[in-house]
Amino acid sequence: MHPVLEVRNLEKAFGGVPVLRDVSLSVHAGEVVALAGENGAGKSTVMKIVTGQVQRDAGEVLVNGESVPHIDTQVARALGVAIVPQELAPYPDLTVYENLFVGREMHTRFGFLDRRGMLNQARQMLDVFEVDIDPSTLMNRLSVSVTQLVEIAKATTWGAKAILLDEPSSAIPDREVDRLYAVVRKLRAQGVAMIYTTHRLAEIQQLADRVVVLRDGRLVMDEALAQAPEHAIVRAMIGRDLDSLFPDKVEPRHEIGLTVRDLQVERGGPTVSLEVRRGEILGLGGLVGAGRTEIAEGIFGIRESHAGDILVGDNPVRRNSPSAAIRAGVALVPEDRKGAGLVLLQSVLDNTSLPHISEFSTLGWIHGRERRAAVKQASESVSLRSRGMDQIVGTLSGGNQQKVVIARWLTEEANVLLLDEPTRGVDVGARGEIYAIIHNLAATGLAVLLISSDMQELIGLSNRVMVVRDSAVVGELSTEDLQHEDVQERIFRFASGLEQNDADGTAA
Repeated sequence: MHPVLEVRNLEKAFGGVPVLRDVSLSVHAGEVVALAGENGAGKSTVMKIVTGQVQRDAGEVLVNGESVPHIDTQVARALGVAIVPQELAPYPDLTVYENLFVGREMHTRFGFLDRRGMLNQARQMLDVFEVDIDPSTLMNRLSVSVTQLVEIAKATTWGAKAILLDEPSSAIPDREVDRLYAVVRKLRAQGVAMIYTTHRLAEIQQLADRVVVLRDGRLVMDEALAQAPEHAIVRAMIGRDLDSLFPDKVEPRHEIGLTVRDLQVERGGPTVSLEVRRGEILGLGGLVGAGRTEIAEGIFGIRESHAGDILVGDNPVRRNSPSAAIRAGVALVPEDRKGAGLVLLQSVLDNTSLPHISEFSTLGWIHGRERRAAVKQASESVSLRSRGMDQIVGTLSGGNQQKVVIARWLTEEANVLLLDEPTRGVDVGARGEIYAIIHNLAATGLAVLLISSDMQELIGLSNRVMVVRDSAVVGELSTEDLQHEDVQERIFRFASGLEQNDADGTAA
């Protein structure tokens, strides 16, 4: 049986710079192919060529075994090839049902728009994907994840037999990803062929039947998932093993950088106490929802705490006051980079100087030269790749956006760095760069509190790991403990309640 969609020997260059070099891949009915690779590897270019948004320089596109000499967006749609792009572009001021039927509106026998008929059919289309919304709702009132499902519903009801999903989980919260996965599995069961671009290893394991990896515009892996272990996928993506991404750990200093005593974030709930030495990376492990983020936000003061003491060095910091935390040199890199960490429509310059803008101004007048010099130095310290300080942050890659979030705290002296899922949504290569940044900051004497759900990241970066469950610390693993082969199992046992520390710190 012919593949539903196939490309052979694709070549593409922009401005004389090759971005695809002799790339061939295919996808069959009822198959999910994970198209993986770092940012800039060529994944999106393949998708744009297949859907007619970009013309190839050489190579062939085949649909159901038939070569398509010229393909544009209309030809692709007629052939049953659809794309759900990373940057969704619905008609925001139209309703859901109007978006579903745009370009193929239903009419009554008198020539009027059959709105009742479109509403009824829209409900049926959404029911297939268990999307419980009123089709007369305006699109601009929907969450990103629901908007995405509407776009998928639109593609399938156009009769699409091959759907290309470009980083579909990158812009939606983790709690809504399961619904996306359920839709992908349902489409696969219906015989739809899918190419799913991602750089998330867990996502590949969850969904893919086959893994295709591009690196620097070349195809470097095409294997069934069963023959593609995680370490092999990583090596294909970045050209080296994952372990090599982690720098040697810094030896902590004797001085205490951060002290938290009996911090109670939830009224009547448990209290948390911890110490982080200067130069130390203390990891906070635990399952999603365990309360790790709440602890970091309580320390920084953006989440109300009801009791406890916070000290930076020997100096007390007023609770529930982010401004007091910032003055003490406490920096927070939040989990939700786009929602809470950045102003996406503002420039690199504005974002990077935002927490300390008062330090660069007098009576409301900004000292432009001083601010730009500080931002330039901070940006260089994190190896930020941008077109300049005036580039809009929303146009940067995920990894470079995260670098901006970190750099914004480096325009003034920092003492404590609170990192909440610092590499979420960035590709594997950018993760390595961020790891190096964290390592270098610890080496300068910062006390670092690291929250991560990535077990390898937690173990690979941390000097010690404290495990949180139900907003309480239930276990601690020393530097020596982290060297043991069963360390991942122990962290999970603490996180799930199968193991806990006695008062003297020994495991029970």
